[in-house]
Amino acid sequence: MAIGVKAVPFSLVAHVLAIAGVVMVLVWNIHFRGGLAWESSNKSLIFNIHPVLILIGLIIIGGEAIMSYKSLPLKKEVKKLIHLVLHAIALILGIIGVYAAFKYHNESSIANLYSLHSWLGIGIIVLYGIQWIYGFLVFFYPGGTSAIRNESLPWHALFGLLVFVLAVGNAALGFLEKLTFLENSGLVKFGPEAFLVNFTALVTILYGGFVVLTVLSQAPAEDEYSYASI
Repeated sequence: MAIGVKAVPFSLVAHVLAIAGVVMVLVWNIHFRGGLAWESSNKSLIFNIHPVLILIGLIIIGGEAIMSYKSLPLKKEVKKLIHLVLHAIALILGIIGVYAAFKYHNESSIANLYSLHSWLGIGIIVLYGIQWIYGFLVFFYPGGTSAIRNESLPWHALFGLLVFVLAVGNAALGFLEKLTFLENSGLVKFGPEAFLVNFTALVTILYGGFVVLTVLSQAPAEDEYSYASI
C-alpha cells in the first residue's frame, strides 16, 4: 500500500529531524549530564552512552536504513547493500547501548530488567537481530529462491516497520523514565534540561512518524525494489 505522495519530501523532513535529534541527545548527555565514559568513578557517565547510542544507532540509523529503499534514486542492488549495512550498524550500536545500561546498573548495584522500558528494550533488540539475520540469509547471502523472496518481502517489510515503531515508542518511554528519575532527584521540572529531554523525545517521535510516511509513500520512478507490497 502506498499513499499518492512522493516519498522524497517526507524523507528530507526525516533527515532534518535526525540531525536535530543527534544534536539534542549529545547536548543533553555531554553538556547537562557531564559527558560519556566507558570506565568512570562517576557511573552516570557510563549510562549516558545508552540514550546516545540507542537514538543515533537503533532509531536514526535504523530509520535511514528503512528509508533507503524509498528515498535513494539508486539501483536495486546498491540500495539493498546500503539497507543491509545501515541496519547492521544500527543493530551493533543498539546492542552496545543496551549493554551500557546493564553495565551502569551492575556497577551501581541497581537491579536490571525491573521496568517496562527494559523489558521492551530487550525484546526489540532480539527482534531486530532476528529480522536482520533473516533478511541477510533470504535477500543477500546465500539468498532464497525467487518464490521465497517474493513471499517474504511484504512480511519482512511489515515486521521491520513494526520493530522500528516499537523502538521509537520505547525510546520515548525511556526519555520519560529517565526524566522522572532526574526530577525526583531534584531536577527543576520546568528547567532547560527538562525541556530539552522532552523536546528530544518529541523529535524522536516525529522522526519515526516521517520514516513511516516515507515508507508508505511513492518511491522514485527508477526504484525497482521497494516497500510497495505493504
